[in-house]
This record gives sequence, structure tokens and C-alpha cells, in this order.
Amino acid sequence: MSDRHLEDPDGGQNPSWPSPAYPGMVGNVLPDFLYFSEHPFPKPDRPHQPFPTLSETQEYLKRFAKPYLDDGGIRLNTEVITVDELPNWSGWKVMMKDWNSGGVEVEEVWDAVVIAVGWFDNPVWPPFPGLENLQTQGLAIHGKSWNGPSGFEGKRVLVVGNANSANDIAAQLVSVAQIPVFRSVRRNPFPGFVSLPDERIYNVAAVQECKPVTSPDGKKQVKVVLEDGSQIEELDVVIFATGYKPYPSFVNVLEGSNLRPLVSPDVEPQRIPRVHRHILYAPNPTLGFVGAVMAFTPFTIADVSSTWLTLAWSGQILYPETTDGRLEFERQRLAKLHETAKFFLENEGTEKVADDAKNVCVNGQLTCFISYNVLSIEEEPYAQGLRDDITAVQPELGTVLPEWTKERYEQRNGMYQLKLEALRAERGV
Repeated sequence: MSDRHLEDPDGGQNPSWPSPAYPGMVGNVLPDFLYFSEHPFPKPDRPHQPFPTLSETQEYLKRFAKPYLDDGGIRLNTEVITVDELPNWSGWKVMMKDWNSGGVEVEEVWDAVVIAVGWFDNPVWPPFPGLENLQTQGLAIHGKSWNGPSGFEGKRVLVVGNANSANDIAAQLVSVAQIPVFRSVRRNPFPGFVSLPDERIYNVAAVQECKPVTSPDGKKQVKVVLEDGSQIEELDVVIFATGYKPYPSFVNVLEGSNLRPLVSPDVEPQRIPRVHRHILYAPNPTLGFVGAVMAFTPFTIADVSSTWLTLAWSGQILYPETTDGRLEFERQRLAKLHETAKFFLENEGTEKVADDAKNVCVNGQLTCFISYNVLSIEEEPYAQGLRDDITAVQPELGTVLPEWTKERYEQRNGMYQLKLEALRAERGV
């Protein structure tokens, strides 16, 4: 679902697509929160490192998917080009390329479609003028394309961001890049984005502007102007670890008799619009979404969401019968988001804001946690609400699905201290 094909690493005809996963990645979610129903995640048998590696997570997913691959429920090497709504709720036309047959185009019609490509397909770039020019020259890259520090030997690098990916990238760079590695930080990190201090990483203010320059010897470089007025010159590359957004641009829905893209960059606040419970497309609930929210525990949220959707489509879980009724969720969500944003904007720096929320709003700019598709502190009540709907019609699933209780919240919140301890053990401090 991306036009950025990569060559087949095996030299064949099947393209691949860039992944946000990178060598050396170690997760920040414990196995107890990283599994699908009735498929427990094996706990790593390592002292001081309870978090799974990238390869362990990949192996878990392969084992989970194997029976569905064997029976044809999952098709690989199949690229979805468009999903178009058909008139009168008569289904969805799906155009695909079958790369098992050289990329031949295939058209299929389905009664219902679930968009489950998730959160990490569409990188967010800051709206700097001239950024596209830097991208085409290879002077600005997104963290999504990070594939480890190889190739950055001796480079002068700025990493933009202060969350997990930015911290990992900066930590990996210090072994090969010029010292210091610069890291642009707008606010103090969220407590869940843990990292160790490193004198080789130098924090600087937020970026205001990036300019391409040419050195006296003809080398293409970047000059960065920071919001505090200082500048960083002679940068070889700027890495933007600035996050992602849900943006299924390949889905087209009907407006009257005309098809139009479901998502648009003009929608404010940015979101997949008109979706009930973050799952059902309100005007036509035969279109569903799983993974359209950003969650601390994405596997378990996807699990409970897909279970809810299955029971809703089978008629067991009831949802509002009218489009307007299904849109009420979005109206309430927008109103609450507006109220929350207003509170933090009006009370920044005052005693009304709790100490652990001081970095939600800095210099009049809100954190990404105040975003429509980010569950944040509402993750547990949102998931428990779906679970309650599920167990009301199928009580036996209460023994399968986790309960999102206060105790579970505290256990999940405690992961970050464990992650910090794991980082210290790895460094030997």
C-alpha cells in the first residue's frame, strides 16, 4: 500500500516495502502485554532483559500467522492499490497487484473490508519550507527508513525527536558518527520514553528551519536554525524521528455518486474521519479498522478491537442503527479533545497542571498525546469498554481476554522503570 517499492533482496520479481523496524531494536512492551488471545508470548529467558528483541517479536508473529498462511486466509506478495466503496452498500471493489504473478492487476469485490495496516505506515514530517528538497538530496531522512548506524561513519548528524525511536537512533549513532550527535528536543520526554544520559549526545532546542548548503569543497550539507536562535552548521544529514499517523490513502468512499479519498490532509484535527469507536466507518459500517489508534499496548488493543468487530458484524454486538447515531462517538471525542487542549493551553505553567503533565504543553504547543487517534490515558477505559460489550454477548471470552483494570494500568505503567533498569544493565551502570 505504498508506492515506495524496494528491490527484492533475493533478486526476484517481488518488491518489498520499508519497515520501521531496525537492527538492534529491543521492545519496550513486556510479553504480558504483547500477545493475541490464546497465543501467549514466550518470556525471554535472559537476566535483566525482560523485553523481547525484534527477531523474537518477528518469530512470534510468524508462528501466529502460520495456520492462516497454510489455509490461504493470509495472502503474501499481494499489494492493495485501491479500496473503492460500491453504491447501495453492495460491497467494496479492491484493486490489487499479485506479485506472485509478476505484479498482474487483480480486481475483487468483497462484502466487507477491514483496514488493518496500522499506525506505522505513514511518517509525519514537520512542515518546514524546503524540506522536500532536502529529502530528494538524501540530506533529510525519516526514522522509518533507519536501518542501523552502518553508513553513518564519521557523519555529523542531528536527530529530531525525543521519543523511543529518536533515543534509539541517537544511541546507535554514537558508536560511528561524529561526536557529539545532536538531538533536537522540544520538551522533556514523556516518562514512558526512557533513555540513559550520554555525554556523546548533545540536546539542542527545537528546529525552526533547515537549509541546504554547499561546503567550500562542493559537499552538500544542511544548516539548521533552532528556535532559540542558535545554529548548527555542516550537518551531513538530519534524521526526523517525528512519528507517524493513520492515513489509508488508498481507501475511497462515496459522497453522493462520486468517489473521494477517505482521508485528507485538510481534515482538522488530523484523523480517519467518521469512524465509530475507532473501528466502524459510520456512513457504511461494512468498512472496519483495526490498529487505527496509537496505543501503549498495540497487540492487545488490536486483539480486543478485532474481536469486537467480528461480533458486531455477526450481529451479536449492537451498535447505533443510523449514520448519525454512529457519528456521535466522533462528536464526543472531538469535544473532549477540544476541552483537553483548551485546558492545557490556558493553564500551561500553572499549578492547575499536575507535575507529571507539565510537558503536555510547552510554549503553546501540545504534545502528540493530545491527538484524536492517540488513546493515551484513555487506553484502559477504551479497551475495557470493548471488552464489556464482548463479554455481554459471549461471557466465555471473559476467560480469554485480559481485563483493563487499575491493577493492569499500574503494571503497564511499571514497564518503563523496568525498561530503564534493562538499559542500565545493558550498559553496566
